[in-house]
Amino acid sequence: MGHAGAIVSGGKGTAQDKIKTLREAGVTVVESPAKIGTAMLEVFKQRGLVD
Repeated sequence: MGHAGAIVSGGKGTAQDKIKTLREAGVTVVESPAKIGTAMLEVFKQRGLVD
């Protein structure tokens, strides 16, 4: 999607490489845009930002 696709198509590795690197850096990555809200809520809960 979007910028990530541009980076991959620019010869800078695969989408899976990028996802792996992001996860290793502690970034929450979801497989579908439909899961963004649920993932954000979980991260907010983990950080004590919501009950």
